[in-house]
Amino acid sequence: MMKLLEQMSDTVSQKIQDVLTHEEEELIRVSTDLNPDGTFGEQWVIATDRRVIVVPVALNPDSIGAEGVDGVVDVPIRELASVQAEPLVGGGRLEIERKKEATLFIPYSRSLAEKFSEVALGLEQLRQQDEFLINTELDQIRCSKCGKLLPEKNGICTACIRRLATLGRIASYLIPYIRRVILLALVAVVTIGSELAPPLVMRHILDKVLLPQSEMAGSIDQRAVLLGWWILALVGLRILSLGMELARGWIVSWLSARVTADIRSHLYRRLEMLTMQFYSDRRVGALMSRVTRDSDMLREFLVDGLPYLMIHTVKMFAILGILFWMHWQLTLCMLIPIPFVIIWGRFFWKRMRRIFNKHGQSWAHLSARLNEAFAGIHVVKAFAQETREIEDFEKKNTDLMRISRRTARYWLVFFAVTSLLTGCGGIIIWLVGGLETLTTSFTLGTLVAFSSFMWQVYGPLEWFSRVNSWMTRAFAGAERIFEVIDASPEAYDDPEATALAEIKGRVAFKDVTFGYDKSKPVLHEVDLDVVPGEMIGLVGKSGVGKTTTVNLIARFYDVDRGAIEIDGVDVRNLRLEDLRSQIGIVLQEPFLFSGTIAENIGYGNPGATFEEIMQAAQAANAHNFIVAKADGYDTDVGERGNNLSGGEKQRVSIARAILHDPKILILDEATSSVDVETEKEIQEAVARLVKNRTTFAIAHRLSTLRNANRLVVLDAGRIVEIGTHSELMDKKGAFYDLVALQQQTSEIIGIRE
Repeated sequence: MMKLLEQMSDTVSQKIQDVLTHEEEELIRVSTDLNPDGTFGEQWVIATDRRVIVVPVALNPDSIGAEGVDGVVDVPIRELASVQAEPLVGGGRLEIERKKEATLFIPYSRSLAEKFSEVALGLEQLRQQDEFLINTELDQIRCSKCGKLLPEKNGICTACIRRLATLGRIASYLIPYIRRVILLALVAVVTIGSELAPPLVMRHILDKVLLPQSEMAGSIDQRAVLLGWWILALVGLRILSLGMELARGWIVSWLSARVTADIRSHLYRRLEMLTMQFYSDRRVGALMSRVTRDSDMLREFLVDGLPYLMIHTVKMFAILGILFWMHWQLTLCMLIPIPFVIIWGRFFWKRMRRIFNKHGQSWAHLSARLNEAFAGIHVVKAFAQETREIEDFEKKNTDLMRISRRTARYWLVFFAVTSLLTGCGGIIIWLVGGLETLTTSFTLGTLVAFSSFMWQVYGPLEWFSRVNSWMTRAFAGAERIFEVIDASPEAYDDPEATALAEIKGRVAFKDVTFGYDKSKPVLHEVDLDVVPGEMIGLVGKSGVGKTTTVNLIARFYDVDRGAIEIDGVDVRNLRLEDLRSQIGIVLQEPFLFSGTIAENIGYGNPGATFEEIMQAAQAANAHNFIVAKADGYDTDVGERGNNLSGGEKQRVSIARAILHDPKILILDEATSSVDVETEKEIQEAVARLVKNRTTFAIAHRLSTLRNANRLVVLDAGRIVEIGTHSELMDKKGAFYDLVALQQQTSEIIGIRE
């Protein structure tokens, strides 16, 4: 049994220890963030299988009233009349209606709305003595480890990213390309060697050629020849370094492109296989950002950040080894500024992390707004709201500009302070090293080499903090990608699922209850038995659950209680591919993909021949308008089918369903947005489509459902009437009222016209 139990303080425990008995089992224990009077405070709601207890932490007699002992309110389960979570402006309240006493109101802020929705569901289940089933995995808005606000619900906390684990998971994508990884490691070693050698060569040029201290230095001509050889060595090292850099860049670019392409493909495959509930809980713009922005951020880090970090880390340790070998005391002097640079970098990037988070959120808001504005451009134009949309965009664009400007100012300060600290290191080296050169055997060549090595240490050190932040952002993007990849997909690969190669078409709803928000069911205790080949018309006002009903048949969502059976098998136990491959759907707003008309019709049966596509179009009354176009079946429909009219898109959609040849057909308002002539053609196509198929039809015009075998009238999520069109009209109940209302509306419209 799932329980929703939060940790409570000793004060609360003391208040309820005398109330609960040892036989009672706590099922719910949650806290609010508001007092009964709406001020910020804390209350606790505890539910057992016998009672509900409300415990205020700080007793306020003015707000609690005289009820209860020490402010504790005890309500037996049998005294509950109803429980619901009521949304309010900026928050909500849990309403516990009692049979004999006044209703209890427990307010909470909007951040706790989901939690109390589950609480209301659980209390209703206890009241009705149903099975106790609530969701304990609630959306998180704060990190469970550090308590910081997350950038989005259930998002990734950048402060708590498991970097090594994430890096290891990214590295696992390199396994198929292990040969190139080994080649890259060899190239990196040669690169490091070619960059460490020049300062040592310059040391020999100064000490052995230009300023020799030995009496056996040789003549000017001999030294000139030696200088030429050393210069050739420098040239060779530079050419080798250049070649290795080019080779490293090519290998890294190839590897990073392959790895990010593999990750992006894996991500897209998983997105295609996720549930409709997953998409209902998330914004499309945010998901698109994971496929595009997050994967691109990861690619940039793999191309530039990770190689830079690895090569310069190895090179720094190698340089420090050389420097300690050359002069350990001077090396220690060189290291003096490094702790200050590290401290400054940590301080700076700690502040910059917040700036980057805000920058990312600003980008996400701007992208989401753009996506919404472009998707709804027809509505914008229809209501002449271009100015409003421009102003809204300018506001978000200005927010992004401000955070970008603030970021640039922080960069300026960072580089200025870092340059000052590393410059101090250079001064220390030349001061101490110069004195060593004047007073000891420490040579000028060694000092110059030391200075050159010093800048090879200081240079990357300035960027290590940036690479650290870069890595943090890239790993945060990778974590967001892996979060989607790790999400539970639909049960396509369930080995225990029942295969059903050919569906006969019997559909049974057995006491089905379902809600997108579990505490507020859309459908209540629906019972319906449909025989194969029967046409069922679903009617009712908007929002009564008609579309939800057909969505459950296709198992876009799973029922909360009860079961839906196809040919006597619970849809949750059927192979999902077998189920959906035999269900056809024609939506109110048909969706066509970019491509030709033939490609869109053939989408329902990828292996169909052109003759089969044409036959489906003829059956859908689409053939005539298709061949009337210049390119016929090769006509490009445009994005979302925008090159076709509404009626044309609908007929292409019906042709697609006909070609799919489903055993169960779902028609969701298929003729609601077309003219009378087009509707007639569509109705003829639908009449051919529904033959010998179990059909569920939702129609705006009730008269179009006259041919249905039975009409199911829904009201408030419940079936209130079932019968033929004539039977329900004779009954003069809910359906009769709907028809009368629609006729009155049509007459009013006719008078106005």
